[in-house]
Amino acid sequence: MIITDVLKETSASLSGNKVRSGLTILGIVIGIASVITMVSIGQGAQSSISSRIQSIGSNLIIVTPGAQRTGGVSAGQGSSQSLTAEDADALGAEVQSISGVAPEDTHRYQVTAKANNTNTQIIGTVPSYTDVRNVSIDTGTFITEYQQQTSAKVAVLGSAARDDLFGAGADAVGQMIRIKNIDFQVIGVTLSKGGSGFNNADDAIYVPITTAQHYLSGNAFVTTISISAQGSDIIPMVQQDVTTLLLQRHGISDATEADFSIMNQADIIATASSVTGTFTILLASIAGISLLVGGIGIMNMMLTTVTERTREIGLRKAVGIRKLYINLQFLTEAVALTFIGGTLGIVLGFVASLLVSKFAGLTTQVSTSSILLAVGVSAGVGILFGFYPARRAANLSPMEALRYE
Repeated sequence: MIITDVLKETSASLSGNKVRSGLTILGIVIGIASVITMVSIGQGAQSSISSRIQSIGSNLIIVTPGAQRTGGVSAGQGSSQSLTAEDADALGAEVQSISGVAPEDTHRYQVTAKANNTNTQIIGTVPSYTDVRNVSIDTGTFITEYQQQTSAKVAVLGSAARDDLFGAGADAVGQMIRIKNIDFQVIGVTLSKGGSGFNNADDAIYVPITTAQHYLSGNAFVTTISISAQGSDIIPMVQQDVTTLLLQRHGISDATEADFSIMNQADIIATASSVTGTFTILLASIAGISLLVGGIGIMNMMLTTVTERTREIGLRKAVGIRKLYINLQFLTEAVALTFIGGTLGIVLGFVASLLVSKFAGLTTQVSTSSILLAVGVSAGVGILFGFYPARRAANLSPMEALRYE
């Protein structure tokens, strides 16, 4: 009966001043919706980045020139030149449990085709690149072994590069493009992977690595060696074997003085997840400020309610109503406000996430954990900011409350 009475009195109290209750609930709605939306953006970004990293290859190990930084993060290619195509050949021949090796000589150049031009990355590579880096051909063919051996002036366009140079969906196979004033014949177009940014695979152009070294970069070094292990469980072993062989080939006895860096796919995903996780926490923290403001609004309303109902509280205590019941009454009102606001906020946050995904082009992901977090925060805000007003009401002296005007 006590619970039923408390709920009835809570309903009557909140409906007695609909405008004030509505505005208080609105603060919680905005706070909860903001948290859910911001967390969904962060989690969506994390999921999107992880899937894109997975799409660049299976069980991938990437070797780049340059010393290794503390913590296993590559110092970057920069101007370092320590890896060669011969290193890649040796890795493919001597390291066990490797399913493919693909050296790359990658630089950015201005590319023209008729009246159109674009500045993009030109990747000099080998035929096995398609298997190692999960590249699929949409039309035409990829680089062949013969074209690599003869330094043929042929090119395979990424779908975005094709669109920039010849127009969206155009048939580019057989057309000519110019890179550093050298004509290349287009022999194929890759299937779109989706993505954006500086290293977008769809915005790349692939040429034989010998062609890139002879006509474009003018040196025998490579910028990356991509290695595909035969299974995810043997990646650490393959990575160790690759390190040992390269140290031997480069005449380095101390591994800390290696002139190359190695990262595997799991390391890249872990690093990206750490960054996006921090980003998500930052967004949620900023949105949480609005929840704090909403909680202060609840406290303000409950203190006002206690003041308005001082004589009522005194009368209840005079007829023997216990402090626990009065405490529970006002605490229930505060929790009810946040529960209603939290429910509406969850709905609004879900809708806002869909709208952000549709109109802003950002990937969003509303997870069960974010909804449970919103519900928990909603209840916590009600209890935290409703406790003081409830306690103040329960501790009022009956005589002073009855004399209150």
